[in-house]
Order: sequence, then structure tokens, then C-alpha cells
Amino acid sequence: MQPSNSADSEHFVVVGGTTGAGRALVRRLLGAGQRVTVVGRRQPPEAEKWKELNVVVLDLSEEAAVKGAIERAAERMGAPNHLVFYQRYRGSDDQWKGEWETTLTGTKAVIAACAGMFKPGRNQAIVAIGSGASRFVLEEQPVSYHVAKAGLLQMIRYYAVTLGPTGVRANVISPDTVIKEESRQVYENNEALVSLYKDITPLGRLGTSEDVAAAVTFLCSNEACFITGQDLVIDGGISLVGQVALARKLAGMRDVKLNR
Repeated sequence: MQPSNSADSEHFVVVGGTTGAGRALVRRLLGAGQRVTVVGRRQPPEAEKWKELNVVVLDLSEEAAVKGAIERAAERMGAPNHLVFYQRYRGSDDQWKGEWETTLTGTKAVIAACAGMFKPGRNQAIVAIGSGASRFVLEEQPVSYHVAKAGLLQMIRYYAVTLGPTGVRANVISPDTVIKEESRQVYENNEALVSLYKDITPLGRLGTSEDVAAAVTFLCSNEACFITGQDLVIDGGISLVGQVALARKLAGMRDVKLNR
């Protein structure tokens, strides 16, 4: 396949775009007529449906393989305009090693493979999906996840500075709890949990994969042409709620006067 010549079409490389929130972004991009390369461990369900979809199946920890795969993707789809990173370690082996290689080494390898393809004068962006774990402690997640997400945030800031002269913007999006296609039924079957989320979130609902995809699309658009090195939190405002105030609300003591 020769690269598309459409003036409105750009090439997005989406790492971790085979399932979950990454898959929602891929659908959105393909529906808008963009060229998309999905990098993951398996074929996405839509692999045969979209002619503008290029699939690369590989292990991100193998840096030499990443470089070759990105070069072949560029030959087929054109030089990448945008890199989007959704991936995280899903294995059951060494969590520390796996998260480090998947989240940090994998991201670095893809960016390094594309660095020479970035040229001033084009719309170009890097967006990595972060987490509140870079700032808070989420007890359901291992220490490796926290350290990897914190390191990812600083990595993206580094590239915002070092790749800025080539016209590349680099940002992080940090969602809170997000309803994905694969987890929708879990929430539908737990009305009490959903009701609690709605009650404690200022905007009154849970986030969705589409919310994250919309933010990614914005940061990759010309409307975000002077935004770089930022961490955009997408959580409906829940991280703005004070912990003590939240505890009092859940205990039914919001209006009780307490001595301090």
C-alpha cells in the first residue's frame, strides 16, 4: 500500500490500540479518515475492516524489532505525524521488569525510531496515557505501575523540550476510572458502585474511553499547536475534592460543625 495522498489525512501510531481505550481511539481515527498503525501483541478485531489500518504485532521490549517495524510502517503509511501510547504491562511475571520494559522502554524505543522522521512545519504530537498513580497512591496497583507512570510523565516532559525544535508537541493525559467496552457490563451490574462514583464526582458521572479519545484527538490537532509538556487530568473533577470533605460526605456529616 502506498501512503495516502489526502491533504487531510495524517498518520497516527497507536501503541496499545487493540483493546480498551486505545481501541476506542483507533475507531475514532479510522472513522475520520486518518491513517493508523496499531502496535500491540495481537491483531485488533477491526484489522480486516479498514483499508487505512496497518497492524504491527511485536514485543515492545525488543528495541531493534521496534525500529524495523516503525520504518516499515512509515514506508507503507507515510512518516508518522502522531504517536499515542496506551500500553501497560498485563503479564503475571516480574511486575517491575515488565512494567519498566512495556511503559518506559517501549515508549522510548518507539519515539527514538520516529525521531528522525519528524520535520518542522508539520502538525506533530506525542500523547501518552498517564495515571493519577504518578501523583497519588492507588492501593489496587503495584509499586511498579506507580513508578512507571511517574517516569512516563517526566519522559514526556523531556521530549517536549528536546523534540520541540522539530515541531513536536508532547503531552500526557491522566484519566481516572474509565468505562471501557470490555468493562461496561461490570459497571452495569454494579449500580451501587456507579451511583457512588456519580455522587462523589463533581460532573456526576464516570469517564469513558471516548472521553479520553476526544482529548487525545484535541492534543493531536492544530487547535493544540502551542500546548506541550502538560499533564491533562480527565477525571470529572474528582481529584479536586478534598479527602476530609469527601470522608465527611460519605459519612453523612457534610453539614456537621466540627471543632478544629
